[in-house]
Amino acid sequence: MSDQENGLPEVRKWPELKLPDLLFTDTVRQAHARIEKEWDAQQRSACQTAAGRALWKHVIHDPFAELLAGETYLTSLHEKIKKDCTNNAREISGVILAVRTLWFDSKLESALHSSSGRDTQVVLLGAGMDARAYRLSCLKESHVFEVDLPEVLQMKTTLLQAAMESTNDHRHLTMKAKSLTRVVADIRGNDWLEKLQTSGFVPEKNTVWVLEGILYYLSHSQAMQVLKIIADKCTLTQTVLLADFMNKSSTTLSSSVFHFYSDWPDHLLPSLGFSNVKLSQIGDPDAHFGLMPDPLNLFNKLRTLPRSIQTHPDDGTPCHRLYLVQASGSPNQTLP
Repeated sequence: MSDQENGLPEVRKWPELKLPDLLFTDTVRQAHARIEKEWDAQQRSACQTAAGRALWKHVIHDPFAELLAGETYLTSLHEKIKKDCTNNAREISGVILAVRTLWFDSKLESALHSSSGRDTQVVLLGAGMDARAYRLSCLKESHVFEVDLPEVLQMKTTLLQAAMESTNDHRHLTMKAKSLTRVVADIRGNDWLEKLQTSGFVPEKNTVWVLEGILYYLSHSQAMQVLKIIADKCTLTQTVLLADFMNKSSTTLSSSVFHFYSDWPDHLLPSLGFSNVKLSQIGDPDAHFGLMPDPLNLFNKLRTLPRSIQTHPDDGTPCHRLYLVQASGSPNQTLP
């Protein structure tokens, strides 16, 4: 099967980077200059994620991704992709962000479909530069809440407003969600749920919680507190959690940034109150989307090893794993 049949551009023909004019307007330039100057590594990771979505646009349609990523992160990732293509690398840079995005998109859509989507709330914790409310039609009956720090939400609002003002054709920039509420709160603290409820979140309504690329930036106690708060909602209503977890080895990728890990999130979440948990790894049948054609790439090689193994037997390198986890629970559930 060719790369094109697998959803990949021909390896040596990755599109050249063409930056949109909007990135060079004063408002957008100044906004991204502030990001570089004022944001920490965790906050800037939101721009890196947006860059991944922008450069893998042959599989992800995100009309705001380039704008939210900014020139610095688009250029940096594109250079890595070009180098990977030149070297015939088994894993192209950004593919993990593309697969992760598509997994969250597909699981969110199926969760909303199973609940008929009516009046279901979707909470994006640590929303960053997520534009799902503008790009996923499955949210048309859902109330979406984006929770993040004030500087992040304000910057996002500024950039999106710049996009709206720069075009006369707003059809591809219109919001897809039934409603969108941005909630200023720090999920590392104790009052984010209270602020969410003050903003219109109803604890008794069916809710899908999306925690993409956020848990491992928290301390162990902070992450556990967030997971427990969400798990507690299983006693009130149908509750779905979509989250990604790093294993212990993965936190060594950046000793100063990554903290929380779980080698066995499919054991952890039932202990907190979720009755159904499904774990996938990058490259699994529901987590490759035709983007993992090489059986010898890093992710496929890891999938064949028992999860208890921390170093690869072939070369002694750490087994860096990212687990994609869907968990759910409801008041009438039976815990295992």
